[in-house]
Amino acid sequence: MGNAIEPEKVIVPNIDKLFEIDPNLHRHELEVKRRYGVFQQKLNTIEEHEESLDNFTQSYKRYGLHRLPDNSIYGLEWAPGAEAVILRGDFNKWDKVKTSYKRLPYDKWELRLPPNEDGSCHIKHGDRMKLVIVKDDVLLHRNSPWSTYVLQSENSKVYDMIFYDPPQPYVFKNKTPATPRGLRIYEAHVGISSPEPKVASYNYFADEILPRIAANGYNAVQLMAIMEHAYYGCFGYQVTSFFAASSRYGTPDELKSLIDRAHGLGLLVFLDVVHSHAANNVLDGLNQFDGTQSCFFHDGSRGTHNLWDSRLFDYNNYEVLRFLLSNLRYWADEFQFDGFRFDGITSMLYHHHGIGAGFSGDYSEYFGIAADTDSIVYLMLANHMLRNCRQQSRDIITVAEDVSGMPALCRPVDEGGIGFDYRLAMAIPDKWIQLVKDHSDEAWNIGDVVWTLINRRHGERCIAYSESHDQALVGDKTLAFHLMDKEMYDSMSKLNQPNIIIERGCALLKMIRCLTHSLGGEAYLNFMGNEFGHPEWLDFPRPGNGYSYHYARRRFDLVDDKNLKYHWLNDYDRALNTLEDRVGWLCSTQAYISCKHEGDKVVAYERAGCLFVHNFHWDRSHTDYRVGVDQPGTYSVELDTDDVMYGGHGRLDHSVRYTTHSGEFSNRSCSLLLYLPTRTSLILVLES
Repeated sequence: MGNAIEPEKVIVPNIDKLFEIDPNLHRHELEVKRRYGVFQQKLNTIEEHEESLDNFTQSYKRYGLHRLPDNSIYGLEWAPGAEAVILRGDFNKWDKVKTSYKRLPYDKWELRLPPNEDGSCHIKHGDRMKLVIVKDDVLLHRNSPWSTYVLQSENSKVYDMIFYDPPQPYVFKNKTPATPRGLRIYEAHVGISSPEPKVASYNYFADEILPRIAANGYNAVQLMAIMEHAYYGCFGYQVTSFFAASSRYGTPDELKSLIDRAHGLGLLVFLDVVHSHAANNVLDGLNQFDGTQSCFFHDGSRGTHNLWDSRLFDYNNYEVLRFLLSNLRYWADEFQFDGFRFDGITSMLYHHHGIGAGFSGDYSEYFGIAADTDSIVYLMLANHMLRNCRQQSRDIITVAEDVSGMPALCRPVDEGGIGFDYRLAMAIPDKWIQLVKDHSDEAWNIGDVVWTLINRRHGERCIAYSESHDQALVGDKTLAFHLMDKEMYDSMSKLNQPNIIIERGCALLKMIRCLTHSLGGEAYLNFMGNEFGHPEWLDFPRPGNGYSYHYARRRFDLVDDKNLKYHWLNDYDRALNTLEDRVGWLCSTQAYISCKHEGDKVVAYERAGCLFVHNFHWDRSHTDYRVGVDQPGTYSVELDTDDVMYGGHGRLDHSVRYTTHSGEFSNRSCSLLLYLPTRTSLILVLES
């Protein structure tokens, strides 16, 4: 797709801003320009052949099967390896011959079905269908890659495509909320959202879970496992139908209603999108769609991910770009998703997919031959498109899941960056799980913890989180269960005697959340249930557990029981989000850290006009502990993990006011004397 690029001749409009943010990129100026040149070349090719990028990315309105205003049917597919394409299903009594597509140039296949004599549509809403791809005189049953609804067959368990054309399509009622100044994201999975051992529905989630999310002070919900995946236990990461909302939770219109109701509650809704690979399913996935090993994917070893046992897209292919870019546009325009979390992009960014690769931070690792230009340019096109081609005048937020630390990942495309808004701070949950699993409290290195929280690229926003959904899966545990383990079964009741393991665990959970929330990034994310210290782990139905749903659920009944201590953790989570909403530390500049004392296990810093002080010491409370601040005046405690209303001991009198003492301390203009109880985090505010 295009001629060789001469990097020295490429003009990147705002490359000087990129070098101002990161001077180390000067050494790789030619590579930054080369990538931008390839991006511009592909964009120009699309606009030359498709009128505009806007038109190109609305291909979902033409490809697949559509009922036209006159009740005729129009179908269009790209199947380069096919010798013939046939449609069979309920509408033609599953005839294998008579409903054939016509071959067009460029490996396209077109179907036109006139309306019935009475003017009605030949194919009815809900009709079950299959494409038949003829290859080497063999009939191969497939689903259209553009299918918007697929259902599992009761007989074969294979998913079939369903003609989704409801007589009264869903109409959105609520406006999209304005983009908040600080994102507080609630990561959720619809299917596991019920306390009951079953697959929950879109309607259940909208009725029961959305109000909880809003009440807890989150302003965005990130939905996992929405794109259809044949295997429930893959957590949504082995996608089989990219345009289909998962039917195990309900219909596409019910998902639209969920999103609409979220908007009505002031919540943005993000989609966890998987464009890094595709499931290797043949009968109901993209794999071998046209009877060949290639089509949407690279042929040979380059087209297979060895660890994930899945197929890898050919991002240099014009029709693959059409498919993937239109997929993003479809979810944004038709479902009104407000953003996308791009999963597994480390695998995309490098030819080695991150397998066996260690990233030392040397820039040659990011701008050498290991980097995959095709994938990088696709991501640039995706971010450019989402900012410039959208149905409504609203922001689309993009988040990158990358463990490698790729420079300029979250800088604008017109600077030579890849264009994401945020990257996940993936080292933070790894650090917390390492500490609680492998180190005693005495061995926690405070300086190392702080460095992990602040070690991010200048000018590239990060989303901080204290534990990931992966850590909750079977084989591992939630942070709460690592800290308290079997004691949670008997000692989370308020009616029982206090338990030192529970007290330690709850105290540390609140501290970990406070420190991560306030120091770790420019946005915050929590996985469903962790806000109240969800016990145990996640395990989806599978042969090894007798297809049980016992662990494939979230126990919201625990937090609703006021005789249990879970609600204290939940109440603290809500208070933390509420305070952030008021003062806005997530959107402020990075914190100034005035204290990280190893012996005392104390961390202190200022951000957004607040003073944050954490005492991680296991048995030493500090009296008259001097902490530096830059703004003189009188301070009061606004949030305290040791408050009795959050299950603490109430060792601080919140009516006490703290007046600054003049004189420089810890490179700050003045200081305060504070009482710091053991295992306590404090947030103090300057009284006006």
